[in-house]
Amino acid sequence: MKRVGFLLKVKADRLEEYKQHHRAVWPEMLAALRDSGWHNYTLFLRDDGLLFGYFETPAGLAEAQAAMARTAVNARWQALMAPFFEIPPGARPDQMLVELEEIFHTD
Repeated sequence: MKRVGFLLKVKADRLEEYKQHHRAVWPEMLAALRDSGWHNYTLFLRDDGLLFGYFETPAGLAEAQAAMARTAVNARWQALMAPFFEIPPGARPDQMLVELEEIFHTD
């Protein structure tokens, strides 16, 4: 399994609403993530909106993103989430992930 870490930035004035959406992620979205190879997917959010995401996947970030892009639910979820992020107008959050280099891991 490849471990993937990434960063995004949530708008400071939208933090609470963003958290609310993640307390009730659609079952269809959760199934699509699992089926697309996103395992142990975890999000961490700092008070200033810095978002750190982590997941494990068989192939890597690009392949995991491509698998999700083939699902109908992902397009709907990305459209819902886009206004929460500091990204260019019209961009999708899942296309703006800044992947981090893994430099250390212990079992």
